[in-house]
Amino acid sequence: MKAAGFPARKTLEDFDWDTQPTIRPQVAALASGGFLTEARNIVLLGPPGTGKTHLATALGIVAAKHGHRVLFATATDWVTHLTDAHRQGNLPKELARLRRYGLIIVDEVGYLPFEQDAANLFLQLVSSRYEHASLILTSNLPFSGWGGVFGDQAVAAAMIDRIVHHADVLTLKGASYRIRGRGLDSLPSIRTTTDETPG
Repeated sequence: MKAAGFPARKTLEDFDWDTQPTIRPQVAALASGGFLTEARNIVLLGPPGTGKTHLATALGIVAAKHGHRVLFATATDWVTHLTDAHRQGNLPKELARLRRYGLIIVDEVGYLPFEQDAANLFLQLVSSRYEHASLILTSNLPFSGWGGVFGDQAVAAAMIDRIVHHADVLTLKGASYRIRGRGLDSLPSIRTTTDETPG
């Protein structure tokens, strides 16, 4: 668990289930760890502050307790890591090494856009794990907005196709827990429309 790089120790027991009651049965089923032996993925979608990172971390800790090797990093950090490996000519070797981890967690997909090269590297990470090992991804964007993040609709479509083929997709709703009791109703919502997409 020390090697996993979790940002904090979060458990399923200390999650505020009153805010996300509809997904509790799904998460409880996932906590059995069966998704890891089946090389299934988990995608947590929802606005900021709804508990995506908490649940991703908690499920990662469960996986570690089941004896699986786990790595946690933000999407930006993963792209930096893969870019460094690519520049050093070690990308195939590094992807093979990462495939030996039962679970890789990619937090905050969609917070920052990626250049084309970075998007292609991220696709290679997803492809290398497809039907071999599990991913947990969190994003504040629906899948329809991922094309804008990765700068290429074709790359985004190929990535989503591989991710969701064997995946549980959980949608979290509501206002951010960080602003509760602070006199704010909500945070600005993020909308992606077709007219924003270059033609």
